Formats: sequence, C-alpha cells, structure tokens
Amino acid sequence: MITLTKRNEIRQRIHVRIRRKLSGTTERPRLNVYRSLNHIYAQVIDDANGATVASASTLELKITTGGNIAAAKEVGKAVAERATAKGVKKVVFDRGGYLYHGRIKALADAAREAGLEF
Repeated sequence: MITLTKRNEIRQRIHVRIRRKLSGTTERPRLNVYRSLNHIYAQVIDDANGATVASASTLELKITTGGNIAAAKEVGKAVAERATAKGVKKVVFDRGGYLYHGRIKALADAAREAGLEF
C-alpha cells in the first residue's frame, strides 16, 4: 500500500519531469493546478517574469465542498475569466503531476469553455 506522503513524493517527481519540458512565457503563460483533498487551486503564471497573472481557488470562491468536480469547474471558469480580463487568451496547461482525469480534467474543460486556449 502506498501511503499519502509516498504518493505525494511520486507526484512531485512527475511534476519536476513535466516542468523540465514546460514553461510559461509572457505570450503564453502556464496554467498550473494544485489539488488537495478538500480544495483545488489554479494559477496562470508568467515564468519569464516570475509573476502570477491570475489565480482562483475553492477557498477564495467560498465553496464549502471544494473536493469535487463541480467545484473544480467553478475554479476553472473563474481563473479563465480573470486571465482573459488581463489579456491572456492562450496558456500552457500544467497538470501538476496529477493524472488528466476527474477534477483536473473538469477544471481544464471549464477553462476552455470560458475562453482559454490550450
């Protein structure tokens, strides 16, 4: 049985491997996702300047149950709206070492529907 800490270490190794190939530019920033048991967080990051362009989370949106697909859709929609308000249309999706499934996929699909291209 893999413990929770071991699983997170594996995820972090995968994330480092992904980040070797993936970086956000000023024209095409990186949409980063972090998922915890109870919440989900998303940031649009310009790695060239080291600045966060837009962000959203279930904590900030005052969603009581943030660990489900409906909450992930709300966060995806909110981060896309905030990014487009700042003039960002195209992003690079960084799944953060998580499988592209469930909450991560729901957030990505909601961000696409709200206007982000990736």
